[in-house]
Amino acid sequence: MKNKEIQALREDYTQYSLDITDVEKNPISQFEKWLQQAIDTELPEPNAFTIATVDADANPHARVVLLKGIEEDGFIFYTNYESDKARDMAQNPNVAACFLWLGLERQVRIEGTVEKISRSKSEAYFKSRPVKSQIGALASNQSREVSSRADLEHEFEKLEAQYSNGNVPMPEQWGGYKIKPVAIEFWQGRRSRLHDRIKYEWNGSAWTTKRLAP
Repeated sequence: MKNKEIQALREDYTQYSLDITDVEKNPISQFEKWLQQAIDTELPEPNAFTIATVDADANPHARVVLLKGIEEDGFIFYTNYESDKARDMAQNPNVAACFLWLGLERQVRIEGTVEKISRSKSEAYFKSRPVKSQIGALASNQSREVSSRADLEHEFEKLEAQYSNGNVPMPEQWGGYKIKPVAIEFWQGRRSRLHDRIKYEWNGSAWTTKRLAP
């Protein structure tokens, strides 16, 4: 593909608008409103988001994970505590996240810090997952090198036989994190690239809002 072909790829966004007078006072409430609309529209994986972390050498890393909970002070996701992202977050708890809902011409950017949630909350969620997903978490040393796909599948099959009764223990190195936001930006695509951007910032006691230029 030539650069001119790539440069010609563009959409003019026309579906919605967004103004400070339209949004909720609390950005968590506004996020829940937009997420529900994404779910109702039956967009694929509406809870998928990119999370960016920074390692000990100040190198950024990004990957897509799934949102699995919303609380009044943050957003919850789960992972292996020995994964690359977990090692990054252990050294630097500052993260950035981005949800993209192209079908609604929207994105949400979140900046904040992460903290581990309680083991009891992690276990409650772990037990709610499909049994094969539980076994997958147990079989995988996430982010570690594996010699082959066959070895990974062999480990899965061994554990599947071992826990045929479905009583799979949650791995010690697995659990949840909560992103506690200090800034959340809601972006709504508009015509001619004059997009609407409303940003919330936490000032230590309350949320403030402002409009940003596109």
